[in-house]
Amino acid sequence: MSNFWETKTLAEMSRDEWESLCDGCGRCCLHKLEDEDTGDIYITSVACKLLDLKTCRCKNYTERTRFVPDCLELHSVGFEQYEWLPKTCAYRLLHEKRPLFSWHPLISKRENSVKKSGMMVSGYAISETTVKDVDDLEDYVLELQT
Repeated sequence: MSNFWETKTLAEMSRDEWESLCDGCGRCCLHKLEDEDTGDIYITSVACKLLDLKTCRCKNYTERTRFVPDCLELHSVGFEQYEWLPKTCAYRLLHEKRPLFSWHPLISKRENSVKKSGMMVSGYAISETTVKDVDDLEDYVLELQT
């Protein structure tokens, strides 16, 4: 029997299937900076105020856009905008017709596989509520996203 993520496009998935693609790493909730000259995107260690840093899940997922207006609902934006997602993100991988990683819970069949793989941001992320000046986000850059 085939797995739904191997036979369906993102647009064809049910809401439950769609939601199950999220591995709970929290990487999409890290603030990113874009270089206006080059278009390069830099990932910071500063997480959205709604991200629970222990579980790497949103504290108010269903109403997140009410509290964080620039939080994107992936289901409603064009797939061409997925390049800003982490390169390990299931939504980005499937859009780019690439397989999920072995640590993804849908593959490993284990809820804690993301944490065991070291992919969760819980070990290094800080909440934006602890950053005194959001203009200082460049002080928290981790890497250039490719």
